[in-house]
Amino acid sequence: MNRKEKILYVKLNELKKSKFRSSFHLRNYMIDYINEKGFEIINRHAYDFIRKKIAPANPVNDGKQTPTKNHPVFIAMHACACCCRSCLYKWHHIEKNKELTSNEINYIVSLIMLWLIEEMKEYEY
Repeated sequence: MNRKEKILYVKLNELKKSKFRSSFHLRNYMIDYINEKGFEIINRHAYDFIRKKIAPANPVNDGKQTPTKNHPVFIAMHACACCCRSCLYKWHHIEKNKELTSNEINYIVSLIMLWLIEEMKEYEY
């Protein structure tokens, strides 16, 4: 495991200690969707959602821009505290009122994808 992976696992473990963050789980239709589309497409969706909903310096409807249903990435965004700029600041120390850098976007998407992979392991037979 490299340094970046360790950082992501440490953060995931920290998030799991939160009663609120640990309450998010994938639903059956989301698991089916991931299995149907594959992680490569889900990864693209994660980049798109982060760039549109979170990356701007002052996102539209910040704090309310991420739904809590309909797409597995949305659930992961809440579970990983990447759902709004306030949560990003509180949990990840990413400053508000500035556009996210490509490194910050990559970190967020990597965390989301790791959460999804770990969550999917719970549903393997």
